[in-house]
Amino acid sequence: MAKVSGRWVRQMRRATDEFRNRVIDDVKQIVTDTAELIYSHAVLNAPTAMIDGGNLKNSIEIDYKDGGLTAVISVGASYAIYVEYGTGIYAEDGNGRKTPWVYYDTKLNQWVFTRGMRAQPFWNPAVDEGMRYFVSQMR
Repeated sequence: MAKVSGRWVRQMRRATDEFRNRVIDDVKQIVTDTAELIYSHAVLNAPTAMIDGGNLKNSIEIDYKDGGLTAVISVGASYAIYVEYGTGIYAEDGNGRKTPWVYYDTKLNQWVFTRGMRAQPFWNPAVDEGMRYFVSQMR
């Protein structure tokens, strides 16, 4: 059996370290590109109501973790789920309230009668687009 030289082992270790670093850098770039894609699509598609002045759009943020190997994209507006899935009789899958209701809106300074709000998906389409991109790049 042939003897393995120390020089060969060092060269092999250096080559595998360089390869690993290149792969990690590539993955970090794909994670960043995917996060930015999801973020930009969500912000672009989030509705801007005259009454909230773009609060929903402005509440979308990206937080990078694990040295760039993880990206967490969040929507801070507490009502985002209602925008995404709708409310009342318009809620997706029929999960909303079936009867109309009245509430006082302090921003409008008036009572509002409603049967609900139609869904305005901005989040799920952005995530779907990001997933397609991520999968295609990781191949």
